[in-house]
Amino acid sequence: MIDAIASALRLDAAEHAHLFDLVTQATRMTLPHRPVSPEQKVAPGTDLLLERLRPYPARVLSRTMDVLACNPGGLRTLPGIESWPADHRNIARYVFCHPAARSLFADRDMVIGGCVARLRALAGVEPGAADLTQLVDELLTTSPEFTRLWELYEVRPRVQTAKKINHPEVGTLTLSFQSMQIEGTPGHRLVTYYAEPGTRDYDAMVLLDQVVHEQPKTPVRSQPS
Repeated sequence: MIDAIASALRLDAAEHAHLFDLVTQATRMTLPHRPVSPEQKVAPGTDLLLERLRPYPARVLSRTMDVLACNPGGLRTLPGIESWPADHRNIARYVFCHPAARSLFADRDMVIGGCVARLRALAGVEPGAADLTQLVDELLTTSPEFTRLWELYEVRPRVQTAKKINHPEVGTLTLSFQSMQIEGTPGHRLVTYYAEPGTRDYDAMVLLDQVVHEQPKTPVRSQPS
């Protein structure tokens, strides 16, 4: 039945998957259910992994894009976020609300659209989840830009393989990246950036990995583990 509806509406693969999630959620709503926030503790060994990835910037994100842990480059590729309390650091909150993010990404429209699409997809599965509703309510209140995109109801993922960053310390650099699910966790992802050794982008990335005296020499955790 779902396949027939998707075909009639000419939905693409992402929209088809989202329709399936909505139907699944509607079925679940007939049963007693109390949405809860998932565990935010990072998996054992995460600090070691992040340290071994240096000088490549890397961070672990929750399903709602909270920054749960990162190495120095993973923090410094988001200039200004270090001024926020650790439990306030969130990629969607950063790109929509932090002044430094306004000029950071050359492909800003792609970045913010991807953030909204990810949250919309999660809302299709768990619309009442506390971690999701709290973040969305906050952004709807504080960011007209987020509100406009949220009302478009886009769930199609934004496909990117690299990000061009206009960094205030090292200038413009383009970094490729990969995002991987971490097994045994509630939707946690490891996101790491990289560049070809010997290039200017790689040298800039190495500079961002160098820890200044105000920053810790071990991976930063946003939540206790």
